[in-house]
Amino acid sequence: MNRTRPPSGEVLPGFESISRTWDSRHETWAARILPGEYYVTRHNEMITTVLGSCVSACFRDPVTGVGGMNHFMLPGEERAASDGEQERLATRYGLAAMENLVNDILKTGARKDRLELKLFGGGKVLAMEINNVGGRNIEFVKEFARVEGFRISAEDLGSEHPRKVNYFPRTGRVLVRRLASVQQQEVAARERSYQATICKKKEAPGAIELFD
Repeated sequence: MNRTRPPSGEVLPGFESISRTWDSRHETWAARILPGEYYVTRHNEMITTVLGSCVSACFRDPVTGVGGMNHFMLPGEERAASDGEQERLATRYGLAAMENLVNDILKTGARKDRLELKLFGGGKVLAMEINNVGGRNIEFVKEFARVEGFRISAEDLGSEHPRKVNYFPRTGRVLVRRLASVQQQEVAARERSYQATICKKKEAPGAIELFD
């Protein structure tokens, strides 16, 4: 018998637009994030997303129980730009995805030296293989962790399959399910659309707004 559904709890400021629904299978409230989004919570809830070439970083402070997850992709090579300009654009997107997540967790009273990091995604999904987007995302996020001094406590990266990731920041538990070929095509189509969107953005001061 399912237990009584608890109140969803008030979301932290800035995350009101993230969709939250009751997940009857896991008997918890679940926040679903899409490409370019991230979510931070202090409640006992789940954060869920589906990854193809994109990467999700999951951070939590095991003492306070506060944590969060992002879902990001570096811009691809389709954009007409010099190598240097393309690299600056990619770095800017990647840094925004990671720093916004970490900073919002720290604002709740968490400590950087206690943060636990887990990484997922970066698969080679259909047409996304051409520019090795997944590989570049993995390379970036691991370098970010190295430079910032974060130890990676768990990871499931690469391969040729998209993943559904369910993350429970309060406990650090992660459930990963690799998706079937039909779902793989749907994930690839969504990521191609997102890739086209971010590649069209101009690199000008204040021009790139990765998150709502």
